[in-house]
Amino acid sequence: MKYGLVLALLIPILSWSQNCNLKTTRDPYTKEIKVSTGFFSLNTARGSIEATKSDIDFMFSLDGKCFDNTSNAAVFFEGSRLKTNFKNTGTMNCDGLFHFTFRNTNPSPTALQNLGSKKITSIRFKDNSGKETGVTLTPAQQQQFMDLVNCLINEAKKLAQ
Repeated sequence: MKYGLVLALLIPILSWSQNCNLKTTRDPYTKEIKVSTGFFSLNTARGSIEATKSDIDFMFSLDGKCFDNTSNAAVFFEGSRLKTNFKNTGTMNCDGLFHFTFRNTNPSPTALQNLGSKKITSIRFKDNSGKETGVTLTPAQQQQFMDLVNCLINEAKKLAQ
């Protein structure tokens, strides 16, 4: 009976871990292992998160936008006035690609932990001309984003060892 109760309590934990669909690839040149969420939709934007043993890279794609090293993104969290700003760490491009990067360290940086523990209501991207584009997340997208960040953080820690 005790074992049945323990098993019943572990089933939700095991089923949650199986929902963590990450893609693992190996860079053909450096032979470095990469873990990725693949692309996910955020209304008017798409995103992807990749981790290597040294970095965790968030990439967002917004059609028709140009970004350079002066571009930034402001992330707004639910239920508070907390806002976090990220500078574009990608190259100058007019493909609409915006990157921000964290070092893959243990413990994870606070800003990265916030992305995995606090629901994001919106992200405002400022392009190289200073024009802002807002992306508002639905409640389902907020949860999906948090889950993906947490999955990737857990896998990234394994790569850093």
